[in-house]
Amino acid sequence: MLRGLTTVRFHASDLSAAKRWYTELLGVGPYFERPGYVEFRIGDYRHELGLVDSGFVQNLGKHGGAGAGPSGAVVYWHVDDVHAAVERASGLGAELNETVREFGEGLVGASVLDPFGNVLGLMQNQHYLEVLATRTTEAVPHGAQG
Repeated sequence: MLRGLTTVRFHASDLSAAKRWYTELLGVGPYFERPGYVEFRIGDYRHELGLVDSGFVQNLGKHGGAGAGPSGAVVYWHVDDVHAAVERASGLGAELNETVREFGEGLVGASVLDPFGNVLGLMQNQHYLEVLATRTTEAVPHGAQG
C-alpha cells in the first residue's frame, strides 16, 4: 500500500519568507511554483518538499499549522551529520524541538521547528544508506527514471 515518500507538505502564513528560508537551508530553489505553493526536489531520490500558503488550508493554528502548537507529522530526512544539520537550521532561525538522540542500530535523530511552526526531522539513518547502496548498484530498468 505505502511504497515510499513522495511529497512532504508544510504550511506557512508567509509563503515568500518560507520560500527564502528553505532555499537558504537547502541550497537550491524550488523547481515548481504556482500561486500559493512552491515545491523543492531534494536529496538522493529527489523527494518533494512542498510549501503551501496557510490561507489555502482550513483550521490552522497560530504558526499556520494544524492546532495550536507545532504542526504536521514528524518526517525525518536523512542527513550526513545530524549535529551539523541542527546547527545550520538553528543558525537560520529554526528552534530545537527534539534534541539529538541515538535511536539505536545506526539511527541518530533530532527535530527542529522551522520559523513557520513546522516540525522538520533530521536523521542519520543506516537503513537509508543501505537502500541507497543497493540503488546505486542496481541497473535502472529500460524506460525508468532514477
